[in-house]
Amino acid sequence: MTRFLTSLTAGLLGLLLLASGPGALAAPSAPDEEKITVNFVNADIQSVIKTVGQHTGKNFILDPRVTGNVNIVSDKPVSKEMLYQILLSTLRVQGYAAVEGDGFVKIVPEAEAKTNANPMGEQAARVRGDRVVTQVFTLQNENAIQLVPVLRPLVTANNFIAAYPNSNAIVITDYAENVRRIQRIIQSIDRPPGSEVQIIPLQNASAIDIAEMLHRVVPETVVAPNAPGATPKAAIAVDTRTNSLVVRADNTGVMQRIKTLALGLDMPSAGNGNIYTVFLRNAEATRIAETLRGLLTGAESSRMTPTSATPAGGTSTQGASTGGQGAAASVPSSVIQAYPPTNSIIISASEPVYRNLRTVIDALDQRRSQVYIEALIVEVSEGRAAEFGVQWNGARNIGNGQTAFGGTNFNTTVGSNILGAAIDPTTLAPGLNLGIINGTITIPGTNTQIANLQLLARALEGDSSANVLSTPNVLTLDNEEAKIVVGQNVPFITGTYTPTAGSATNPFQTIERKDIGLTLRVTPQVSEAGAVKLKIFQEVSSVTQDKSLVQSADIITNKRSLESTVLVDDGQIVVLGGLIQDDHSATIDKVPLLGDIPWLGSLFKYTSRNHKRTNLMIFLRPVVLKDAHGAATLTADRYEYIRNLQGEIKEPTDGLLPQSRATQLPPLDQARDQPLGQTAK
Repeated sequence: MTRFLTSLTAGLLGLLLLASGPGALAAPSAPDEEKITVNFVNADIQSVIKTVGQHTGKNFILDPRVTGNVNIVSDKPVSKEMLYQILLSTLRVQGYAAVEGDGFVKIVPEAEAKTNANPMGEQAARVRGDRVVTQVFTLQNENAIQLVPVLRPLVTANNFIAAYPNSNAIVITDYAENVRRIQRIIQSIDRPPGSEVQIIPLQNASAIDIAEMLHRVVPETVVAPNAPGATPKAAIAVDTRTNSLVVRADNTGVMQRIKTLALGLDMPSAGNGNIYTVFLRNAEATRIAETLRGLLTGAESSRMTPTSATPAGGTSTQGASTGGQGAAASVPSSVIQAYPPTNSIIISASEPVYRNLRTVIDALDQRRSQVYIEALIVEVSEGRAAEFGVQWNGARNIGNGQTAFGGTNFNTTVGSNILGAAIDPTTLAPGLNLGIINGTITIPGTNTQIANLQLLARALEGDSSANVLSTPNVLTLDNEEAKIVVGQNVPFITGTYTPTAGSATNPFQTIERKDIGLTLRVTPQVSEAGAVKLKIFQEVSSVTQDKSLVQSADIITNKRSLESTVLVDDGQIVVLGGLIQDDHSATIDKVPLLGDIPWLGSLFKYTSRNHKRTNLMIFLRPVVLKDAHGAATLTADRYEYIRNLQGEIKEPTDGLLPQSRATQLPPLDQARDQPLGQTAK
């Protein structure tokens, strides 16, 4: 109660001082009469906001959490605009912020101000004082990601700063005066570097070799590991046309050091029979060596044969012409030797010839793109079959080994034939089978007795459907064939040998094994425009399970294959081919005349129908991986997909059986630090 009276007294005192100010009693037309003197001592913040609203004409909406006491003292009268700015500064001190809307001002906790609508762009640039605004600063020279950690301590704790790498921009939500201060800091930092660019021509050494050496010995040409995305202090490029180095450096000292090293290394070698070793980064040394030999001799590399004076894997040339700076009209004896263990090339040639060859090697020794190929094979089939028929049969032993018989025998398929069922009833096919057996009969000339099956009625109706989805995936280098086989290796009998009587050779069979399942062979070729040329062989085969097929000498296989060459854009899905097949068959076997009698004719005929529809489509999508980042992203995506599938496998709880733990791969970041395939603990 005492605290309430104290706050009320302080508020009344502030109102009294406002009313007694210089401009409170004067006419509102004079400019000096717009001044107001304020003096709030330990006053309730809601009362102060209400008083300011009465004098400034602003409408305030207060969050229920806006509470507390404030102190505001002014020795001189202030304008209404200044009174509003004083209130904003007071709110900031108390941990609150004002968010202006259409005709009202919301007073909310400072942490929530950044999520409300704030002035942006040019409108934010005109705002002064302690109003919360949002500004976007697009950097022209510096890196936004690297600059954010420098500016973050300058932003109010409850407000926001972040970098948008795509446009190299920084987004800041803070008080207007603080944003304006940060803007001045950004302008002083985001300036073009005072870098220097020079061209250093070389007379003797290869510019490519000198550039590689300078990259290894000059630390300013490499970005520090703790500053990804930063620009190195120096950069070195090679102009192979003039055998020159193009060097950029941020300061004169680094430029002079690089220039001194380059000119110091540009010394002539002794004699013309110089020997050089070139270590390749990506290409295969043997192929590059063959290409260079063909270039020097003017012949195709595949037809080159070493001379008697040349070691295996090398070549010696005499008088071959070559172009380029400093090259003579005829090339003296040159030897090119590949050394596969270190994937390097040894060249013995004069300096002008070596410089020309070094330029070719650098152009060919590039990182080859990889292509990840996803194939989608979808087969949807549906079948319906129906059988209905009645077969009659009768037999009688007449005597003297003679037998009389007669009847109808429509279906010759094993399991559906009345004669076959009489010999062995266990061979009856699936479905409803009804029969009448009247004793047994003896087959003439034998002592074999079979059931006297006089009637066999069969009825069958079946529906079948299948949805087969296969997604083989392969990853291969550009212009290299990849192959994946998923299936079984099935033996097929190709021959049989039966020896003659008295022969010492045992009988045997010859067997050939073939892959049955899914086979995908593909060779991609990536063009400079990004399109992918694919040479494809796709085959899907299986061992048939259809018992309605006629008897064959060996296993019957179903086979669907496709061989084609297509041009596909990176990441585009293309249909390679398909099969839409609709088979419909109907068979009626009947006794003439009797089978045509309405209703009664069903006892003298056998009807079967079969309808099968098959839809098969093959789709393909290539994805070009041009660098290590693309391969790592794809690997992470596929790895997490498998981990999620493992997580979905859960064994049911059973009190009688011990609970076993399902295999689970560790997260990818942990898998990099342990043997591949080790399960998570």
